[in-house]
Amino acid sequence: MGALLQFIGDGGHALAAALFAALGIFSLRGRDGTPEHALLTAALLLTACWALYISFGGVVRPLSGLVESGRNAGWLLLMFVILRRNESQREGRRRGEMLAICAVYVVIGGLLAAQCFIDLVWRQMSSLSDMHHLLVRVSLVLRMMTAIGGLMLAHNLYSSAAPAGRARIALLMGALAAMWTYDLNLYAIAYASMDRADELYALRGVMMAMLAPIIALGLQRGDAGRLRLSRAATFRSLSIVAVGLYVMVLAAVVAMVELIAGPHARLVEIGALFLMALMALLLLPSPHFRARLKVLVAKHFFQHRYDYRLEWLRFGDTIGRPGESAPPLGVRAVKAVADITESPAGMLLLRDEGGRLMVETHWNWPGATADVTGLDRDVVAGLERADWIVDVDRVRQGEAKVPMPEWMTQDQQIWALVPLLHFNRLIGAILLTRPPLDRRLDWEDFDMLRAAGRQVATYISEAQGQQALDDAQRFDEFNRRFAFIIHDVKNLVSQLSLLARNAQRHADNPDFRADMVLTLQESVGKMNDLLARLSQHNKARAEEPRAVDLGEIARRIGQGRVRQHPVDVTGEAPPALADPARVEQILAHLVQNAIEASASDKPVRLELGSGEGRARISVIDQGCGMTAEFVRRELFKPFYSSKAGGFGIGAFEARTLAEAMGGRIEVESRPGAGSRFTLILPLAEPAQMTTGKAA
Repeated sequence: MGALLQFIGDGGHALAAALFAALGIFSLRGRDGTPEHALLTAALLLTACWALYISFGGVVRPLSGLVESGRNAGWLLLMFVILRRNESQREGRRRGEMLAICAVYVVIGGLLAAQCFIDLVWRQMSSLSDMHHLLVRVSLVLRMMTAIGGLMLAHNLYSSAAPAGRARIALLMGALAAMWTYDLNLYAIAYASMDRADELYALRGVMMAMLAPIIALGLQRGDAGRLRLSRAATFRSLSIVAVGLYVMVLAAVVAMVELIAGPHARLVEIGALFLMALMALLLLPSPHFRARLKVLVAKHFFQHRYDYRLEWLRFGDTIGRPGESAPPLGVRAVKAVADITESPAGMLLLRDEGGRLMVETHWNWPGATADVTGLDRDVVAGLERADWIVDVDRVRQGEAKVPMPEWMTQDQQIWALVPLLHFNRLIGAILLTRPPLDRRLDWEDFDMLRAAGRQVATYISEAQGQQALDDAQRFDEFNRRFAFIIHDVKNLVSQLSLLARNAQRHADNPDFRADMVLTLQESVGKMNDLLARLSQHNKARAEEPRAVDLGEIARRIGQGRVRQHPVDVTGEAPPALADPARVEQILAHLVQNAIEASASDKPVRLELGSGEGRARISVIDQGCGMTAEFVRRELFKPFYSSKAGGFGIGAFEARTLAEAMGGRIEVESRPGAGSRFTLILPLAEPAQMTTGKAA
């Protein structure tokens, strides 16, 4: 066992010597001429010399104590120079406090000098003399005092440094604190029993070798060389430490119980175990206890209350949660803001057309919201101008002159009001209830809630803008359908007008009366269809395309118009793949336009045919015709018509419906020679023809 300890001690110190020597050389090559850099290099090389000296003969060698004192002196001098530099860059420390710290450095310097003197003296004496043992114990006490002083000064230097400087020296101070903590425990155990310290002496070299990479990271400039614990890692680390302390305390308590209680120890241990289990059951699930613990850790271990990166990521995940199962945007927005301060509930108020803030939605709000009357325009105007996070407790106590409604000040659970400002306009506000750990809002809360409120305002404004766009699109769709339907109504009015004129001449004719009743029934049916197309439930979507008999549709349209104007249907066409209602609507538009363009004694012809793998049906009139320029530029332009009283919708609607079915409309016309409008549709496949017949 002794040989193994000797090997571990010599090897560990040799490794530490190599690592610190490499660090010293690296630091020496990158010198920048400052005293701090020179002293850092000296401290690294002194540490390497100390470790190398110990590796050759152990701590029993005559100069081991002197070399260790030189190592400590190098690090302490470096810390003193860093402290003086920090003090020259900042103001506010009292002169007496600085003098006290300098006095501590002087005292530790005296301790190091006393150590060197005593180490030289006791090694000259016989190991059997009482004076030798006394001086050894005095030397151990001086080394413990030096370690304690080094720990105090390292903590003071770190805590007094500015945030930027603190980040640069964090790892270095941590490594020095670990070194002196190990020395303190080593010399304390050696003072109690020298024989029990051999293992610690041997392992000190391994420990120093482990500290070298940490110091190397601390020497790096910039964020890449700095090691930072996240809040989650800190909480887990503290949990592990707490568990370790709990086990140690439990072991000590058990030993004391065994010693004091004697035969009743077992009963006392069971009772204590039951009591601790009950306390854990009561405390650990408590939101108040967990909130207090979180605040305590954040206050003493971190510079800021919030981990802004994690809070912002959580905020974005909450408010941007995708999926159909996600709550509405308003609920997500309230929860995202409430999670920042750990408020258990919240309420969203949005601005109405009258300029007041009214309840929109809530999240976990206690009780009914019927009593919440909103905020008046005067309060809204004040919040809009000031951009304040309202601390409702201060309003209740009269510390803040903000006009708040009575329902808000009387409800003791209401804690804060977060205005939602978008481009300096207040679009809403979020009310937060009191968190489990009641506390006053501070500047970090104000800044965090203000940023979150503006982000929520952006989300809500975008949602409102999208809703307005959707409404505009629905109105546009309604207007488009209404324009098409008005054109169809005009055609019906033309038919009914012709019927009314003929009724004056043929009212006594029974055949005409029967014809008139049939025409009226058809017109009523078409008007009902037009009203159905205007319904919000009718999206004006085409049916599933199927095989359509164009000849049957053409003949039905011709028979319906024969009382208005002669219509001839000729030819045959194979079944087309289309929506029959849309095909009939297109042909009705084209036939009506052809009738209006033709003289009363010249019939309109419907010719069916096929070609190039397409079904064709042409509507031919013998009217005045159109120029090529009119066809190219104005024929299919909506709301433009060359006819008196026309709406300019028929041709545009016909082409739109044809293109929706994968077809097209071709136009041939010459002035004075009439026009030909040809509807071209894709042919139906045999399987589709079977389906169409079955339908």
